[in-house]
Amino acid sequence: MGNRKLRMGMIGGGPGAFIGDIHRMAARLDGRIELVCGAFSSDPEKSKKAGEDLLLPPDRAYGSYTEMIHREGELPDDKRMDFVSIVTPNHVHFEPAKLALQNGFHVVLDKPMTLNLAEAQKLKQLVDQTGQVFCLTHTYTGYPMVKEARHLIGMGKLGEIRKIYVEYPQGWLATRLEATGNKQADWRTDPARSGVAGSMGDIGTHAANLAEYVSGLKITRVCADINTIVEGRVLDDDGAVLLKFENGASGVLLASQVAAGEENNIKLRIYGEKGGIEWEQEAANRLLVKWRDKPAEVRRTGNNVSYLSKVAAYNTRTPAGHPEGYLEAFANLYRNFANTVAARMNGEQPEPEWTDFPDAEDGLRGMLFIEKVIESGRSDKKWILMDES
Repeated sequence: MGNRKLRMGMIGGGPGAFIGDIHRMAARLDGRIELVCGAFSSDPEKSKKAGEDLLLPPDRAYGSYTEMIHREGELPDDKRMDFVSIVTPNHVHFEPAKLALQNGFHVVLDKPMTLNLAEAQKLKQLVDQTGQVFCLTHTYTGYPMVKEARHLIGMGKLGEIRKIYVEYPQGWLATRLEATGNKQADWRTDPARSGVAGSMGDIGTHAANLAEYVSGLKITRVCADINTIVEGRVLDDDGAVLLKFENGASGVLLASQVAAGEENNIKLRIYGEKGGIEWEQEAANRLLVKWRDKPAEVRRTGNNVSYLSKVAAYNTRTPAGHPEGYLEAFANLYRNFANTVAARMNGEQPEPEWTDFPDAEDGLRGMLFIEKVIESGRSDKKWILMDES
């Protein structure tokens, strides 16, 4: 491919969308990626207008994702997109991702991976068959101090992991916002577009992914209490899950979108036989490391901090004391994905830190978590196995 920017197409992210702008900002932060085309809305006119607002050539703003993928595939190698970023509601994840992979394009996909587990299984199989690079945007894995925590646990510094607590409280759906015409609330509370879960699909998957990513352990069983608190709402807006992990460790996961006054302060605590770690998004530059037999230490991010692990340092962008946040974490996923794709195109082996982003296996596990948690919440059975049967 030589020394050039990767060319990105986008599906979704048009008028009224929140996450599309976030993806576009994150993708261009490192100067490795440029947006060259898009199908930004299911309404062709809105898609064309979005393309105009984003200063794209009129013939690169498409009326549908099928038109975009087929037309881009017909362009010469030096013009067409290299990958597609899909930022649509959940029910429009599988088909565009499938079509992109089948037509030779790499894929970045917003979470959760698909509308249901069956689609996730098919998409994971297709990723494996095509060999295309696939990234699922579980943003919180992009934070430097999350990676530092993962490194400490992976090196055995905390000893055998015994207990994991993860919580994601939000308050934005504490009222029936979907009844007011709010686009984001509307689709997230609609089973036809969101799937079988509400809060557990939207933010519970983030919490489960973070727990598995940092601990290096897979969840094997769940026991869930699922609630729909706001009157008139169909899907869950609150829940708690007891967790069992593959090494025998136990945990608790909380996810609520009716915690009035809360914003997006996802929190994680993990305890081993020698000590524990604590991290929260609202103080994302800080990692608290607690020891059984000595005072606790506070680790802070910064590209001039010598004690950080290689992977944390690689994902750090600013000097100590200059806060990094959500956009930078998002951008780390895009940068790592772009580096991996570029290496593949050049016939090179990507560096290990470049491949550090959520993949199709993480997406499959997220959908497995959603379906098993809802199954558990509807059942009188105490524990449900986290398997694909």
